[in-house]
Amino acid sequence: MPVTDVQHDLEALTLTITADFAAPVERVWEVYADPRQLERVWGPPTHPATFVDHELAPGGRMNYYLTTPEGEKYYAYWDIDTVDRPDGFTFRDGFALDETFAANTAMPESRQHYTFTATDAGTRATYVSSYATADALQTVLAMGVVEGASSAINQIDDLVSAHVG
Repeated sequence: MPVTDVQHDLEALTLTITADFAAPVERVWEVYADPRQLERVWGPPTHPATFVDHELAPGGRMNYYLTTPEGEKYYAYWDIDTVDRPDGFTFRDGFALDETFAANTAMPESRQHYTFTATDAGTRATYVSSYATADALQTVLAMGVVEGASSAINQIDDLVSAHVG
C-alpha cells in the first residue's frame, strides 16, 4: 500500500499522510492535474468523485462532489493558493453547502500542502492538512478523514502503473 505513515498532532493542528509511489514525480503530478484521473482516485472507492470545475493554478478553484452508494452527494471545494509543478501545490479545502459550492462555514476548512519528491523508488508524496483549531481537527478525525484519505491515496498506485489514454 502506498500510504506508509499517518500522524496527527493536536498541538500543531496538523494531519500528515505520507505515501510512496513506484512512479516518477511527473506521473504522480498528472493525477492531480487531470480532472478525469483525479476522479478515479479522489475519495474512498465507495464514494467516487466528480470534478465540476478544475483549475489547478494560483487563484483557481476546484469544485467537486462525492457520491455515496445510495446516490447522496457531498459537495466540497479547493481554492488553489500556490502551484509548483510538478513538486506540489497548496490550497484551502472546504465543505460546501450544495451544488452552488458555497462554503459550509459550520464545517472545518483546512489548509493543504501537497509535496511530491523524487526517491530512488519513485515518488514520496507528503500531504499536510492544517486546521485552525484542535476542535476542527478532532471533527474531521471523528468523521473518518484518515481512513477515507488513506483509501483514496492507496488507489493512486494502480492508476499510475496503468496506461492512461
